[in-house]
Amino acid sequence: MSRLLAAVLTMVLAAALAVGAALGIVALLDARPDQPNTPLITYEQAGQGS
Repeated sequence: MSRLLAAVLTMVLAAALAVGAALGIVALLDARPDQPNTPLITYEQAGQGS
């Protein structure tokens, strides 16, 4: 019975650790400032008549 209890507690602890790590990663990603979405290369528009 004690091995079963230890296994269950280990699974619960592992699941809680995984959820905490996932939430921490999401919080870190949300805390970063948004990067500007500017293109590195821009092309000038050519005139319509050729």
